[in-house]
Amino acid sequence: MLAQEAEHVYIDARRHGVVLVRPLSRAFLLAALGGCGFILGWPATLPGAVLLAVAALVAGGAVWRWDRTHLVVTTEKLFVVHGTLRRRAAAVHLARLGTIELEQSLLGRLLGYGTIVAGELEIHDVARPREVLEVVQKLVR
Repeated sequence: MLAQEAEHVYIDARRHGVVLVRPLSRAFLLAALGGCGFILGWPATLPGAVLLAVAALVAGGAVWRWDRTHLVVTTEKLFVVHGTLRRRAAAVHLARLGTIELEQSLLGRLLGYGTIVAGELEIHDVARPREVLEVVQKLVR
């Protein structure tokens, strides 16, 4: 009986930080409104405090989701893992992978992120997508 080779991890990376722009912008807007409530004084102080708390939750939740989402490339498969209490993964086995595509907008090319489409799996906002694409293409051969 032949010993099977262990699965080796080539890439384990988070999505590009651009995914944080929208939620952190919303959190900043809520924090600015909450700060205005404090400046105006009573009775706007209480709603201002609530807005500041909501802003902190929005920002913290976005960063938490970003931190807990990983793109992983191994010798066997390409997959995305996300979640904390309920971990979920979507995967494509490299042996069954036909074509792999990279989609990048002008902004994506400038900032270094893009979408990788590998079979049925579509992964948005991948950091350094050309490097990921090269590694996957080498492993597929």
